[in-house]
Amino acid sequence: MERITKSFYSAHHRMTRGSPHGLEIEQCKSREKSGSYRKDGTIVRGALETLVSALTPISHGKGPANEVQPDLMNSDLLSREADSISLLLSLLEAILTIPRGITRLMDMLMDREVIRNEALLLLTYLTREAEEIQKIVVFEGAFDKIFSIIKEEGGSDGGVVVQDCLELLNNLLRKNVSNQTINLLSVLETISLLMMGGQEAEPGKDATNQLQNKTVLVQRKVLDHLLMLGVESQWAPVAVRCAAFRCTGDLIAGNPKNLDAISSKVLGEEPHVEPALNSILRIILRTSSIQEFVAADYVFKRFCEQNSDGQKMLASTLIPQPHSMTHAPLEEDVNMSFGSMLLHGLALSEHDGDLETSCRAASVLSHVLKDNIQCKERVLKVELEAPTPSLGSAEPLLHRLVKYLALASSMKAKDGKSSTSVELYVQPIILKLLVTWLANCPNAVQSFLDSRPHLTYLFELVSDTTTTACIRGLAAVLLGECVIYNKVTGKGKDASSIVDAISQKIGLTSYFLKFDELRKSFIFSLIKPTEPRKPLTRSTAASMAENEDVENEPSEQKNKDHPILSSMFDSQFVNFVQRLEGDIRESIVDVYSHPKSKVAVVPAELEQKGGESDGEYIKRLKSFVEKQCTEIQDLLNRNSTLAEDLAKTGGDGSAQVEPRSGGASERIQVETLRRDLHEATQRIEILKKEKAKIESEASLYRTVAGKMESDLKSLSDAYNSLEQSNFQLDKEVKSLKSSSSGGAAAAPDLEAIKERAREEAQKESEAELNDLLVCLGQEQSKVEKLSARLTELGEDVDQLLEGIGEEIGVPEDDGEDDEEEE
Repeated sequence: MERITKSFYSAHHRMTRGSPHGLEIEQCKSREKSGSYRKDGTIVRGALETLVSALTPISHGKGPANEVQPDLMNSDLLSREADSISLLLSLLEAILTIPRGITRLMDMLMDREVIRNEALLLLTYLTREAEEIQKIVVFEGAFDKIFSIIKEEGGSDGGVVVQDCLELLNNLLRKNVSNQTINLLSVLETISLLMMGGQEAEPGKDATNQLQNKTVLVQRKVLDHLLMLGVESQWAPVAVRCAAFRCTGDLIAGNPKNLDAISSKVLGEEPHVEPALNSILRIILRTSSIQEFVAADYVFKRFCEQNSDGQKMLASTLIPQPHSMTHAPLEEDVNMSFGSMLLHGLALSEHDGDLETSCRAASVLSHVLKDNIQCKERVLKVELEAPTPSLGSAEPLLHRLVKYLALASSMKAKDGKSSTSVELYVQPIILKLLVTWLANCPNAVQSFLDSRPHLTYLFELVSDTTTTACIRGLAAVLLGECVIYNKVTGKGKDASSIVDAISQKIGLTSYFLKFDELRKSFIFSLIKPTEPRKPLTRSTAASMAENEDVENEPSEQKNKDHPILSSMFDSQFVNFVQRLEGDIRESIVDVYSHPKSKVAVVPAELEQKGGESDGEYIKRLKSFVEKQCTEIQDLLNRNSTLAEDLAKTGGDGSAQVEPRSGGASERIQVETLRRDLHEATQRIEILKKEKAKIESEASLYRTVAGKMESDLKSLSDAYNSLEQSNFQLDKEVKSLKSSSSGGAAAAPDLEAIKERAREEAQKESEAELNDLLVCLGQEQSKVEKLSARLTELGEDVDQLLEGIGEEIGVPEDDGEDDEEEE
């Protein structure tokens, strides 16, 4: 120790002598050249090595109780010297005060082999008990350099150098929570890079590799280790648990097999086992760390993205518990299902007034309902029992959430300000859930409007200047959803009535300005569409390790949003709200541009006056309707122009409705002309079809008439032939009479035959004539109807009938022959 003292103080005296402007450095350089400075350093190092050898035990095994242990005796002798400990501390302080001393020493690890090995031994001595040196060494990238040396020396097959590296690693990690945390964070960041890629990753090119990496990591049981680190290792620092949760979320995102794996994963030991998702939900509801709540919530966000089956599975467990279990402490939810635990967390604030737990449960529920109409409809049927059964019946879960929203705004301290920082993010998160729930779900909108105070409270929240711009804007979006997704037909609840109420109680200009304020708010302006994750450096890892659980304090500025909302409101939700804003503006313009579905008052002009004929009444009604249509058209043009102007007012126009090709009046006129043209075209098509049908029928009737005329000609020919036969028979009879010698005896027979033949011929001809006359009558009526219809269509009937029957000759009447015969 005396040699160390003399050498150390003489060297220290030489270093500090001279001017304070750097002369000591020059002197040290000159002394080093002459060899005196190097000689002092060699003496100090040799003395220190001797001391280390004297204080190091020879054997670590247990010996006899009465055996003398030299290391203990040397330690006792050294501690008795008053100046020994202070001298050693001075040496340590001197090492730490050398400018960039540890940094230069770390750089020597990458030098040639001899210098590297000496630097490695020196670092091993320095880091055995000095926690500050351990932190500096780790900060300078010791882990990367040590593992690089181990790889160069052959890994597990290496020799003494690898053993020294392992000893240095042991010194850096043993009893040093900060370094252990940094090491774990580095490993988790590496896993995250394998799954999500870095800032320079190409989404299309690296997607396949990232999916394969996720599959391989789960096969290597990485998911089990992440769950153990995030859920079961409550001794781990909060920064490590949060990083484990984020890695878990990235690991299961977009991978069906990994989603099924975490759905079926159970944690704990028999008989106390439970699903992994239940354990993560319990951490969300119970943890006192906001950062851990956000990280665990990220797991459910990634689990529910594009996983409709998983959302339905979680929603199917939403079964309310009995009244006794509803108000049980949060610690008694071990045996509950996921949905029952979630509902328990939502209803927990009823008896203790703590809305933070309900807010966290609402955030998880928003992930379950996102973009899944079936889950929204299912959860819409869930009803919770009243806090006191005697005060009322069960109420829908949606109504209970609106009640919590109103309760959060009423929880003020005596000085009129928010009592805790928690209240700054309770309302935005509940509003996010309601906006997600009502989106594209008319039944949810109807359930929301079933209670009239809900709409009244929204009007008050939108107009409340004491709340933040984010809260007012989200309330305006929720109010707009009651317009665009409104299918209610009841009076006072339809979209037109709500727009009228907005105009009367808020004002359309003021209402649209709420969207501009929301877009310019701290949260919505902070979030970028695609924000890459910052790489984990040594400095960021060290800061995360030392600031394990820094609670976000409320801003001193008035109406400042809570910083946690920047993590809860991701770019997807911000883009969704911006799309809703455009739809809301368009819907309000459409409501003002179209008439209402019902007419409230029947004008007196519609009643028929006394003594007024039907023709005059119809004429007066027609003129009245034309006048009303003109007035309505003018009113629609004026309303559309006003609504369009209001929709374009305010803001910088970044999220305004896209400009239209023409004005509102021109658009409505074009629509009217297009509708008239469409109706005229339909009427022309109908007339063309009727004309073609009538022409087809006329052609058919012409064919039938020709056939009838042909049949009539055949009957006429048959009748003429019969008459000729009859005439021939008469002649034969007369000739027989004149030539018969026995005319008296044969005459009766011939006359009887002649009479019978004439009667039969006459009967046959009369029957045929009757049938023919009936057919001719029917055809004549058809021809008359066709002629009248053709005349209405503008056809010339005479020209169509011209030439029909000319080719058919009408036989002459043979009545004269009959008369002569008679």
